[in-house]
Amino acid sequence: MIKERERTAVSGWLMLIVLLVLMAADIWYFIWALPTVEIAAIIVWLIISFLLAGLFMVNPNEARVFQLFGKYSGTTKIAGLRWANPFYTKRRVSLRVRNFETGRMKVNDIIGNPIEIAAIVVWKVTDTAEACFEVDNYEEFVKIQSEAAVRNLATQYHYDASKDDEISLRGGTAIISEKLCNEIQDRLDQAGVKVLESRISHLAYAPEIAEAMLRRQQAGAIVAARQLIVEGAVGMVEMALEELSRKNIIDLDHERKASMVSNLLVVLCGESATQPVINTGTLYQ
Repeated sequence: MIKERERTAVSGWLMLIVLLVLMAADIWYFIWALPTVEIAAIIVWLIISFLLAGLFMVNPNEARVFQLFGKYSGTTKIAGLRWANPFYTKRRVSLRVRNFETGRMKVNDIIGNPIEIAAIVVWKVTDTAEACFEVDNYEEFVKIQSEAAVRNLATQYHYDASKDDEISLRGGTAIISEKLCNEIQDRLDQAGVKVLESRISHLAYAPEIAEAMLRRQQAGAIVAARQLIVEGAVGMVEMALEELSRKNIIDLDHERKASMVSNLLVVLCGESATQPVINTGTLYQ
């Protein structure tokens, strides 16, 4: 693998001043020289013009990758006006932090439910030589490999957890983001790219099963709510019986206790308000 090598470029301002002085001297010499030596002045002018082609700009958070007749010669990251061999091919590579959002992809989760998923990936180039020479187009490579990693990750987890300790795409946001970041990084190491962050930006059931899954979620929520209501009602009934027994307010046999428990559970667990009924007889009528 081709690794990045730092190469120091000459200060462009210093080289520009030297070339301008030589240019001024050559113009003066060309005007006042004898006709027989004018050819030498023209040759010097051509050389100065050629050396001027070696000047180039390096912007902040940017690098220039040097190639000499197809061979990698090094990379400079020093910002400002610089000068290098005019024969060098100077390729610009941005070192800035970049991000993109993958397209919404339809994949199946671990149990085969079709879902739609998309992610945001934040990345930057850390090795300019690998980015330029190990892959054909590193920007396109990052996008395609990121989408492949998102697809692969989605097939390893449930969309929604069925157990409290189970990791799911919807519930384990922090863990899923970390695993996604690591998986994308493994795929992009050879391209000289570092993944700074990756998060799921869109997650939903596919349209063909969205309505059915919504009803399933609603049913689960209703069952969970009912379970909580029943647990609370049983506790309240138990507390009421204990208080009546402890304070000797009334002595209830098993049948009366059963009737009281039934009435209290109806009152506490019913969805609508209960209507009181006055019993003018006895509990056994």
